Amino acid sequence: MGGFLHVNKTRIVDENGTEVVLRGAGLGGWMTMENFISGYPGCEFQIREALAEVLGPQKSAYFFDKYLEHFFGEADAVFFKSLGLNCIRIAVNYRHFEDDLNPRVLKPDGFKHLDRAVAACAKHGIYTIIDMHTAPGGQNGGWHSDAGTHIANFWIHKDFQDRLVWLWTEIAKHYRDEKWIAGYNPMNEPADPHHSGLVKLYDRVYAAIQSVDPHHMLFLDGNTYATDFSGFPDDAGTRWSNAAYAIHDYSVYGFPDAPEPYARTEGQRTRMQKSYKKKRAWMDERGLCVWNGEWGPVYARKDFEGDVMDEINERRYNVLNDQLQLYAQDRLSWSIWLYKDIGFQGMVHVSRDTPYMELFRGFLQKKYRLAVDSWGADDKFVRDIYRPIAQLIKDNVPSEEHRKLYPYPVWTVEGRVARLARCMLIGEFLVREWAEHFRGMSEEQLDKLAQSFKFDNCAKREGLNKILRAHAQVRDSA
Repeated sequence: MGGFLHVNKTRIVDENGTEVVLRGAGLGGWMTMENFISGYPGCEFQIREALAEVLGPQKSAYFFDKYLEHFFGEADAVFFKSLGLNCIRIAVNYRHFEDDLNPRVLKPDGFKHLDRAVAACAKHGIYTIIDMHTAPGGQNGGWHSDAGTHIANFWIHKDFQDRLVWLWTEIAKHYRDEKWIAGYNPMNEPADPHHSGLVKLYDRVYAAIQSVDPHHMLFLDGNTYATDFSGFPDDAGTRWSNAAYAIHDYSVYGFPDAPEPYARTEGQRTRMQKSYKKKRAWMDERGLCVWNGEWGPVYARKDFEGDVMDEINERRYNVLNDQLQLYAQDRLSWSIWLYKDIGFQGMVHVSRDTPYMELFRGFLQKKYRLAVDSWGADDKFVRDIYRPIAQLIKDNVPSEEHRKLYPYPVWTVEGRVARLARCMLIGEFLVREWAEHFRGMSEEQLDKLAQSFKFDNCAKREGLNKILRAHAQVRDSA
């Protein structure tokens, strides 16, 4: 290993100037839990509160600590490295480090599990990127901001912003000497309606981190879910030196609502390429470094899609492979979403015969039928219920411009209705049902349940991993 990584024009290099192409995955669902990854409804703070009511605060805390312990360990790092991959983006929730009722006071065990993961990855030659996936108040209206609302209150209240700057100062102080940390991703998928707030925030976070840690590079997400850089300053390259710019390049063909099945036609490949090139165009015009912080299809499951599972997944693997071919042409560093889950998108997933999956099998079927999760949902069973709501809006708000509420076009009228009326509303009504599954469990039973997420109790998605292994062999220097 050659010291701290840094940016040299459009490339990431080590201290000797040797190019390092980062190829890896996001560790989501761990220090930032997400509903589709772990099987619960709603937001993380909601299920934590509900489980504390069912089990009591002590037992609830015990379960979540064991979940963190078992979800990622050294065996995961060994497997990850065996694929030839070299970087894990670790999604973290600010709540691990401070409490909303006790802000700017670092929790004693805040770094407990993060330190362990960074060390395990370093031991096996894997870089890590610390990703602030959840900021105080919510930096966007998604479930993964863990705010329980579609309004991104982070951009409205200065105190939320001050707290994030404080937290990044603490994180940077803690890791300033850790060379296996590739850098810091200050905010996942910001959605600042006015665009200027994000630039001001990056100015503050950049200065704060530099004041205690001048070594590590930054990975700066574009606005509007890492897709829009139009509000960034033209002097970004000098204003925020040693920074890469993060796009999230999800292809429409990797999801159930694709316009048509992916058949690798010339038109489909062209659309995929244009979407990717558009996201990175602002950086390319200015000679800046690009990093693809999230991308990747979701996959069909036997329990839900039945006999067409293999047919669907073969098309999704083709999407995956064709995206990777585009990235290889640009020697792009990338982090696929995601490493581990309960079977929807992960490189490894909790086996169907584990205690956790057996306990929640019926509940997961209900979630699927109601399309409670927003991510990659197939709403075929409930589509006719929500279509009239979207049509009601269109009929009574005839001006198309008035219907383009931010973050349009990421959220259309239909998408907004789905998130608010379906995912948020129905999800919060299911939270207590999820928690009731734990009632009466002993600590021994809770530990056994959490162990479902251990690497040894997971299955590997071989089709996905085979493709990743093949594309991980790109040479580190041109």
